[in-house]
Amino acid sequence: MITIISGTNRSNALSLKLSRIYQKFLNNLDAPSQIIDLSELPPDFAFSALYEQSGRNKLFNVFRQQMKDSDKFVYIVPEYNGSFPGILKTFIDGLEFPVSFQNKKCALVGLSAGVQGAGLALSHLTDIFNYCGMHVLALKPKLAQIEENMDVEKEEITNPLYKELIEMQARQLVAF
Repeated sequence: MITIISGTNRSNALSLKLSRIYQKFLNNLDAPSQIIDLSELPPDFAFSALYEQSGRNKLFNVFRQQMKDSDKFVYIVPEYNGSFPGILKTFIDGLEFPVSFQNKKCALVGLSAGVQGAGLALSHLTDIFNYCGMHVLALKPKLAQIEENMDVEKEEITNPLYKELIEMQARQLVAF
């Protein structure tokens, strides 16, 4: 099972739409997947599920178990203030260490409204996952000006290069 993490808790986010698009690519490869939408996290989990409260929030424990049970991940990472959203870091901090990360594999996809494609955010996240012992796939598509390169209503990528990069990454992740 490949778990796709939509890396923001913003409602109606392009990250979630891109997560569903990515899932279609995995379906075409007969790779089972599930999506974790960070907008569905319990609103108090930062205070009731981390550190000395670890394992005590039953609603958050569902997410922890999904992550623990998965061997491969796709993180759809929007650019927020030159990095990734704080909610994604808080989510990561709430997971069981090291079993949620060590010797597991992940792919990263960045998206931004601007021209960076979340490149710095992917770099930050790669450093964190390397520290945690997770193997990060080298191909990291950086989807700049995302709103101009996808049909939001149809949930389709319209930029042929972006589509090719995601297809290539999905194939590599399945084989990884």
